[in-house]
Amino acid sequence: MFIDKAKVFLKSGNGGHGAVSFRREKYVPLGGPDGGDGGKGGDVVLRVNTQMTTLLDFRYKRKFVAEPGENGAGSKCYGKDGEDKIINVPMGTVVRDAATNKVMADLSHEGDEFVICRGGKGGKGNCKFCTPTRQAPNFAEPGMPGEEFEVVLELKLLADVGLLGFPNVGKSTLLSVVSKAKPKIANYHFTTLKPNLGVVAVPGIEPFVMADIPGIIEGASEGVGLGLEFLRHIERTRLLIHIVDISGVEGRNPIEDFVKINEELKNYDIKLWDRPQIVVANKADMLFDEEVFENFKKEVNKMGFDKVFKMSAATSQGIEEVMKEAARMLKEIPVTDLYIAEEERYIPEDKKFTYTITPTEEDGLKVYVIEGSFVDRLLMAVNVYDPDSLRYFHKVLNNKGILQELRDMGIEDGDMVRLDDFEFEYLM
Repeated sequence: MFIDKAKVFLKSGNGGHGAVSFRREKYVPLGGPDGGDGGKGGDVVLRVNTQMTTLLDFRYKRKFVAEPGENGAGSKCYGKDGEDKIINVPMGTVVRDAATNKVMADLSHEGDEFVICRGGKGGKGNCKFCTPTRQAPNFAEPGMPGEEFEVVLELKLLADVGLLGFPNVGKSTLLSVVSKAKPKIANYHFTTLKPNLGVVAVPGIEPFVMADIPGIIEGASEGVGLGLEFLRHIERTRLLIHIVDISGVEGRNPIEDFVKINEELKNYDIKLWDRPQIVVANKADMLFDEEVFENFKKEVNKMGFDKVFKMSAATSQGIEEVMKEAARMLKEIPVTDLYIAEEERYIPEDKKFTYTITPTEEDGLKVYVIEGSFVDRLLMAVNVYDPDSLRYFHKVLNNKGILQELRDMGIEDGDMVRLDDFEFEYLM
């Protein structure tokens, strides 16, 4: 089964907490603090695996969590770092943030790795807070939380050449003739329901990868048929081979079909419309009026496409010429990475802890409520019932500018300051 899109939840490991511990041994009457630091949480790493060709694995498992760091311990024992979570993805995977649809990474080369969620930093043990004036700190730092994302994995096939055209024009037949690919072939529309890749190995030319892209019909760029599902697979191709049915046995006009497909490319992405094209008039073995091809070629040339070939995939007529021309053009077209516009790139948010201060009034008393992730982390780090720890608490509030901000908001002596369930009376 070919799966080319999947939504997964990723979370790195939380950092381990620092330990509060004191050395207590016989004959060591002045043993000081010896709490060790917590270990770092494991990262979540996306890694290219060239053996994978679809995102099928993510259909059954959608949640990946890295190992947390261990907590610190006494005797200055540091917690063990959490093990990284390595997730294998196929080459050509684009990673998008599910909330914003912005591109976080494009894993298009062998050996590519991307650390998508960094593990939380371990907290410091109480021995790190020891100073000449604070020789027995009764508090430690909690570990930092890990990052978490819900992401969409999109597989955009890596191929040198993309085959496009309306259904039943002979794309799959051509791929089966020039490569060892075995796509499903039948005389009805939408026989091909998934992209097929094949390595073209015609004698006398450099081998290249060709993809049969199904589902491109009129309205594909707006989601008609299977268009949006597979148009993205053309984005990585350097050259397009546009196949039309020149025989007209189905009553279709080859020139109209050619224009409609190019309009769909233009509507989806203008860069696809500008991509070099080889135009192939297929089913020439069923063409009884040679003038039909000449008129088609003349009209296509007027549109600016000068590479027009007559071919029959069923009888192999003209195939070698098309493949040799494709190989020649590929030598002149540079290999470039997928272009991602600046506005489509994901910009990581500032992970600093934040807070808000909201003045309220309760029973005639003014109360300043401080909320946010900064508050949660600070309260985890201190023991508000220990004098040394409480002094450290007030020092942090001062160093972070919170006390100055309260003064700027007009706080007065006797007003209350509340952080979650802990509150204290403000004194200048």
